[in-house]
Amino acid sequence: MSDSERNAANRADALPAQWDPSAVEADLYQRWVDAGYFHADAASTKPPFSIVLPPPNVTGQLHMGHALDHTLMDVLARRRRMQGYEVLWLPGSDHAGIATQTKVEASLKETEGRDRFDYGREEFVGKVWEWKRRYGDVIQSQMRAIGDSVDWERERFTLDEGLSRAVQTMFKELFDRGLIYRANRMVNWSPVLRTAISDIEVVHSEDEGELVSIRYGSLDDAAPHVVVATTRVETMLGDVAVAVHPDDDRYRDLVGTRLPHPFIADREMVVIADDYVDPEFGTGAVKITPAHDPNDFAMGQRHDLPMPVVLDESGRVTGTGTEFDGLDRAEARERIRLALEEQGRIVARKAPYVHSVGHSERSGEAIEPRLSLQWYVRVEELARMAGDAVREGDTTIHPASQEPRWFDWVDDMHDWCISRQLWWGHRIPVWYGPDGEIVCCGPDDEPPTGEGWVQDEDVLDTWFSSALWPFSTMGWPDATPELERFYPVSTLVTGYDILFFWVARMMMFATFADTVDGSPLSGDDAARAARDGRPQVPFTDVVLHGLVRDAQGRKMSKSLGNGIDPMDWVRDYGADALRFTLARGANPGTDLPVGEDSAQSSRNFATKLFNATRFALMNGARVGELPPRATLTDADRWILDRLEAVRALVDEHLDRYEFAVAHEALYRFAWGEFCDWYVEIAKVQIPRDADAATEEELARGESTRLVLGRVLDAVLRLLHPAMPFVTETLWDALTDGVDGYPGSIVVAAWPGQELTNGGAEPDADAARRMADMERLVTEVRRFRADQGVKPTQKVPARVDCAAADILGLEPALRSIVRIEEPGEDFTPTASVEVRLSRVTVTVELDTSGTVDVAAERRRLEKDLAAARKELDNAAKKLGNENFLAKAPEAVVAGIRERQAVAEGDVARITARLEGLPS
Repeated sequence: MSDSERNAANRADALPAQWDPSAVEADLYQRWVDAGYFHADAASTKPPFSIVLPPPNVTGQLHMGHALDHTLMDVLARRRRMQGYEVLWLPGSDHAGIATQTKVEASLKETEGRDRFDYGREEFVGKVWEWKRRYGDVIQSQMRAIGDSVDWERERFTLDEGLSRAVQTMFKELFDRGLIYRANRMVNWSPVLRTAISDIEVVHSEDEGELVSIRYGSLDDAAPHVVVATTRVETMLGDVAVAVHPDDDRYRDLVGTRLPHPFIADREMVVIADDYVDPEFGTGAVKITPAHDPNDFAMGQRHDLPMPVVLDESGRVTGTGTEFDGLDRAEARERIRLALEEQGRIVARKAPYVHSVGHSERSGEAIEPRLSLQWYVRVEELARMAGDAVREGDTTIHPASQEPRWFDWVDDMHDWCISRQLWWGHRIPVWYGPDGEIVCCGPDDEPPTGEGWVQDEDVLDTWFSSALWPFSTMGWPDATPELERFYPVSTLVTGYDILFFWVARMMMFATFADTVDGSPLSGDDAARAARDGRPQVPFTDVVLHGLVRDAQGRKMSKSLGNGIDPMDWVRDYGADALRFTLARGANPGTDLPVGEDSAQSSRNFATKLFNATRFALMNGARVGELPPRATLTDADRWILDRLEAVRALVDEHLDRYEFAVAHEALYRFAWGEFCDWYVEIAKVQIPRDADAATEEELARGESTRLVLGRVLDAVLRLLHPAMPFVTETLWDALTDGVDGYPGSIVVAAWPGQELTNGGAEPDADAARRMADMERLVTEVRRFRADQGVKPTQKVPARVDCAAADILGLEPALRSIVRIEEPGEDFTPTASVEVRLSRVTVTVELDTSGTVDVAAERRRLEKDLAAARKELDNAAKKLGNENFLAKAPEAVVAGIRERQAVAEGDVARITARLEGLPS
């Protein structure tokens, strides 16, 4: 054994007997962090590449959506790092106002029996910070477990000092330009949380309720009256009008009539005409409660109606002066209905009545549409800039099919409610004076003091600070090396479901921030000139992935019990298996179904790579200069050419963010072409006994070892972004001690042609001969199985490899399909013809003595029964005229195809049975 072979074998011995991810992943990750591989140098002269992590909630744990998001970002970051870019992947977390406050309040209620009001604002916020310090780093440890190559030295939090400065700056700039204002508007209100919530925090479900028809006006059919229907009887206390369609002849004479309210003596309800009303729905008349319904609010504005609020912050009736004041809305609903029945005003009741009801995602109760004084961002101009950024091509959305959704939102966006009635978050930087003064303060302003001055009690919507994330995390509003070097962000990766809630808002605030005097976002003169004065965008590419679903394609949910904890997969299969499953199934904009089978398959793939590398090293494989191409075998040239084709395909599709196509190609090449074919051929090309081998055989073996090393080197590098742990482990063993190789695959160069086939033109003849051999192997294997020959049994066989022009591959062929050179007295008992590219080859085999006749007869009879049953089923369907008349053509064609296959199976199996010895 040569020194190089001995060194390779020693490296194989350094590997464990089998791949155990749990034994290496944690230590390996810490080694990368300690080496500084993930830290971005703002002073580097390398081309920059940057990604900011969509900040997970500080309360959260990694779910499958996160795992997909992080895997795709890490694939991009690790690949760019290997391609020679200075990569910044900036991590951080979101303070998650409602989620965090809710969790802490529940904990305090359980442990201390107190709520936030028992503590007061300052002490309660201190309690939340204490909770954050104790429990807020769970997701960071999970990110490490799956291998995220983020720059931990630049980790940010949406409530840290720097981001708070950015939030106050943005608020004041918008306020001073009149783009932030305060107004009474309709909001989604959570009676449990006692705050406004965003649309994304409202989950709709089909609930059973009751539809109650109420008669307003006179109980005398001859006198003015109208019937309306509602599922929320309690809101009738806020009714101020009844609306009908202006062209509805039934109510034309009633328009302008005033009807007394059944419970509120000093209120009359006017009958109004409005085009919004559908005269075909129900009675054609609708009750109008402007303070508790979005559509009614809009109608109230059009008709200048009063807007009494009749439910307080906790959902109790208030301010009506009726006996119902103080009742919870559910109790009030029943009590009011009974009171209306006593008056004779209930015309009909329909129960159960199923209708869509919005619920608070955090607290679970039905949300209450409610008129409330809130802060808003005026979005018209901001949304126009966000839309123009995509129209002008400054930002590209992947896939392009998502662009219509983008324009639907930004071209028809409503003003954004940014205030929340919470204590945990960025407090609104507005102070009110004793004489009605209003002062907005930036981060460098001294807030007003003195008697009567108070700060606004509300905090900002969490999305406000998240909208600043691409540039606030890099130091804005100050000029920093990070902003100069890494902004705008190269690529944003996120789910299509938050295209509006987060991506659009980042685009709005970033383009606006570029218009702020002295903003450091604009870039150099050349960059500004290239944009023709257009504002700087926060990111150049937006990659929108789909949702992770279960194996049946269903959305994962607690109610279905079909959720998958990615950390379970890390524990059971390894981080690489989790990541490769997600990368192999992910394409922009497409949902991804996953299940245990997928994870198991990826784990098997990692094991296959491990075993193939260990075999190669044990047989002396190493990295080094390849011998002249002309001296290589057909199999050597073929695998190198295939490697280059796959490398080019991977680059092409990763550049287009088509992760699934790229990783499926790598999977098929590594498992199928390399492990299943070339490694099997290599076993024949490397001499088993070097002492007995000829010089030609020794040279061929040496070439094979170098080709094995070259292919493994490139494949491990190509797979590293998706499977960092197993590839690092194997690459370390493959390259240990080799001059010119870095100490980690993390910083190894991304493969180019020089690392695959050296830039050579593909050898078409070698590819043809390999294809012929694969076809021959496949057919002989199938024929052996049909003949009942055991897979491990060697049988004598004669095959004319010279005629097939695959003479150089004959030893590999015989080894793979386990056929021996026949002796002089060879008498074939079976044969199979295989059509190859240029000739038909007959393979003659002697299978006598290799078949357990009784067992084979039982197997064939079972197969024959199944084939006949399939044939009968197909014949029955095709003989049914009614079925043929109604079934789609494709279904009928499929059954005819099944019939033909079954007929062939019956004939083949019958012939085989007849040919068996008695």
